[in-house]
Amino acid sequence: MTAPAETGGEQPRRARGRAVPLNAVSAEEEHRLPVPMAELERVLGGGLVPGGVVLLAGEPGIGKSTLVLQLAMFLAQGEGQVLYASGEESVRQVGLRARRLGTASEGLLVLSDPSVETIVEEIEGAGYTLAIVDSIQAVRLEEKAGSAGSVVQVRDSAAALSRAAKEADTPLILIGHVTKSGAIAGPRVLEHMVDTVLHMEGDRYHAHRILRSVKNRFGSTNEVGVFEMTSEGLREVVDPSEVFLAERLLGASGSAVAVTMEGTRPMLVEVQALTSRSSPERVRRTGNGFDFRRLLLLTAVLTKRVGLPLGQQDVFVNVVGGLSLNEPAADLAVSMAIASAALDKPISADVALLGEVGLSGEVRSVGQIERRIQEASRLGFQTCLVPRSYGRKPRPVGRAELVPVRSLQEAMQVLGLR
Repeated sequence: MTAPAETGGEQPRRARGRAVPLNAVSAEEEHRLPVPMAELERVLGGGLVPGGVVLLAGEPGIGKSTLVLQLAMFLAQGEGQVLYASGEESVRQVGLRARRLGTASEGLLVLSDPSVETIVEEIEGAGYTLAIVDSIQAVRLEEKAGSAGSVVQVRDSAAALSRAAKEADTPLILIGHVTKSGAIAGPRVLEHMVDTVLHMEGDRYHAHRILRSVKNRFGSTNEVGVFEMTSEGLREVVDPSEVFLAERLLGASGSAVAVTMEGTRPMLVEVQALTSRSSPERVRRTGNGFDFRRLLLLTAVLTKRVGLPLGQQDVFVNVVGGLSLNEPAADLAVSMAIASAALDKPISADVALLGEVGLSGEVRSVGQIERRIQEASRLGFQTCLVPRSYGRKPRPVGRAELVPVRSLQEAMQVLGLR
């Protein structure tokens, strides 16, 4: 005879995990899978974490699949088996792309199947060193309603793949599409479900690509990697500053060199400006690689505080190489490039500029000036215009001469634009 049921309608409690003291958790660093691509390893924070999930997003044709396929081919040669699961291409199509990048080893296995259940079964059963899913918007769970790419499918597919990767202790890279606005396609929760989010940026008409970390639970989000797209795949750019300045035309008006920081890496970038007379009703301001609102601010400051007649001038600003300057430290270089173009007077080729510009026309300090100056000196620049708040310091051996400036007017005088 069976025991009587418990009275009171109480349900048995579900088994739960037990809390542990934080100081009892091992402080040893997690073993990482080394990545044989220094630029990618820098952005990841030192390699791939076992069970870590990485979301790599970018515009179509920017090089996402090329990058991960190169990584898979490198790892398969010496680190173990790698799974490349494609929901968009056939095995033959993946093979054609791989043949262009080099010779694939037997350790790289390709699965062409949009079924998440099939991919999960493969990850759990084979003990892969790395698993790649291309792309999260192209696979679907058979048990869920909706087509591939729908909100429910993207969310639940990512959850199932992440759970399988963590249980198997296998690093997982998910490739993701972006919308027209540049946001990752699918629900916002997708970015919260993964451990690392990487964005690949760049102009498809330029060769250079920037890999930027926007979320990283196991490393810094201040690192970027620079690559160059070639006929044989993505090539690492070890010295970006030298590459971006290689085709600079010396002695041309409207050109200035900005010293910017991409993560913890200082980079020198050429900023070009062009002004042309226009009717007051149709004045244009165009920034390619520079924030439009920041461009409006700087042109207004140059007009009001410096007296440049830009009210009836179209102003065009271009950052060479397809890069995007997002930090205020480029303000001084952009302002001087516009002034140089408006006055048709060139800036000396051996001058680098750094500093934020305020609404009163003052030049304000920025971070990590010392590292920026070191990079400019390494590339042979003799003079660096810096904010006066940084202080007038003597020129050390092998360093560029520091010229502190307080305002845009003073900077123009130093550069011979006034």
